[in-house]
Amino acid sequence: MQAIKLPFSTLRLTAFRPEWVTLCLVLFFLLFCNMPFWGNLLAAQPMNVANLPGLVAIFIFLLATFNLLLTLLAWPFILRPVLTFMLVATAFAAYFMNQYGVMIDVNMIRNILETDIAESRDLLTLKMAAYVLLLGVLPVWLLWRVPIRWRSPGREIVSKGVVIFLSLSIMALVALAYFQTFASIARNHRELRFLLTPSNYLQAASGYVRRQSAKLLVVEPIGRDARLGAAWLHRPRKSLTVIVVGETARADHFSLNGYARETNPQLAKESGLISLTNVRSCGTETAVSLPCMFSGMGRSQFSREKAERRENLLDVLQHAGLTVHWRDNQSGCKGVCDRVPSENLKDAGVPEFCGPEGCFDDILLRGLAEQLTHLEQNTVLVLHMMGSHGPAYYKRYPGRFEVFLPVCQTSQLDRCAQQDIVNAFDNTLRYTDSVLAKLIQLLRQHDDRVDTAMLYVSDHGESLGEHNLYLHGTPYLIAPDAQKHVPMLLWFSDGYRKNFGIDTACLTRSHDQRLSHDNLYHSVLGLLNVQTQQYDAAQDLFKSCRNAG
Repeated sequence: MQAIKLPFSTLRLTAFRPEWVTLCLVLFFLLFCNMPFWGNLLAAQPMNVANLPGLVAIFIFLLATFNLLLTLLAWPFILRPVLTFMLVATAFAAYFMNQYGVMIDVNMIRNILETDIAESRDLLTLKMAAYVLLLGVLPVWLLWRVPIRWRSPGREIVSKGVVIFLSLSIMALVALAYFQTFASIARNHRELRFLLTPSNYLQAASGYVRRQSAKLLVVEPIGRDARLGAAWLHRPRKSLTVIVVGETARADHFSLNGYARETNPQLAKESGLISLTNVRSCGTETAVSLPCMFSGMGRSQFSREKAERRENLLDVLQHAGLTVHWRDNQSGCKGVCDRVPSENLKDAGVPEFCGPEGCFDDILLRGLAEQLTHLEQNTVLVLHMMGSHGPAYYKRYPGRFEVFLPVCQTSQLDRCAQQDIVNAFDNTLRYTDSVLAKLIQLLRQHDDRVDTAMLYVSDHGESLGEHNLYLHGTPYLIAPDAQKHVPMLLWFSDGYRKNFGIDTACLTRSHDQRLSHDNLYHSVLGLLNVQTQQYDAAQDLFKSCRNAG
């Protein structure tokens, strides 16, 4: 062992000035950690004789810009720790961008920070370890091994001034010479900024911290005028309205909507079920879509920060006198259920439904029959599913639902044929189909004494390898329809339909009307006949299909 260690212990590396260290690191970032950026740039500006000068100019501009920024950090006791963090973080960013085609913005940072350990575990792979080792750990080792020759403070300031001046001069000259090229790319391909690392995650993290620090402690009340309307007068029976929030389900993979595979065999047998086929999500990740659909702000006005500082649909329903309860089989309600009774069942540990990887969605129905039998209050119950959460789709359903074969049985989706990924995803939908059908049957069994209804909508969709994109979270404006087109289902018991005046034939006829998560807030208020100034009849999908009586 001593003989093996000797060469390493006696290895003497050439000392470098700090400006050479920063330049080498910038070249490393640009050449080895930004393949998605360069790939997308070359797709927009193919490498030919006409475009080559512009592409070289972009490289030089980025080189000068990053070098300028790192030069500002190049001080003793600062440079190495900062670069260590950046190298490791950049290795992780490069892995996820290369592996899943993700783009890194504020919402992606929020997703990362709000994902629980169980969900994160599915993303830990040997390939990720290799990325971090080669692009992170190895360069960090070299960084700490290479001696840096620091000057005296005065001379260091002068040398940095020279580097900064040269960097600014290069940036200005290149930008002026190729302004039209830069402007065209910046205007027509804005998504590139989400692919350029390390600037993408540094800007996104900075934005996330600013938004978090700007939170107000006081939550603005809304809908305090809410009251139950005339439909509730002299009603002899209680009601249970179940809102099911799905996870990562795609509308175009529901056989109820025309998908060639039978992903909804049990729901297809349920009489009275209505599938709304043209619904779009508020966001492309749970951290946005979930609070947005309950906020009442609409996608155009929504921000997570504003939503956290004001009440939402569940609060308004409580103000009206309804009992509200939230059941979760995921990483939480993203603040939506903060002021209502809630329970998280993902770690319930019930052997019938749960295992080492968490609980299947059947756990959400546990005890519901007893609740219906003893229901004493008009109640709204929200069920938040694990659904089709990726990339480990094969873990989201019991073995008997593995109908479409073969399936991708790894989180490293690039190791699988695309059809195997689709097979595993479609199996998750078969399981969701089963859970929703059980719920409807359970509600139907108590129709003799309780008016019941179910409204299901997924929070967002999922990319399954189309255009080399996987998972979700792509910025909304450029996200494919697969991440935004979501399934939405309605079912009403006979008593509910009669007492709330719901014309299901009308809803069936208008099943393909253009809708979105924006409609949920006002539709639930309209469905439950909650009178409040918060209600907008124009956004109520039930308005034109509700009987006057």
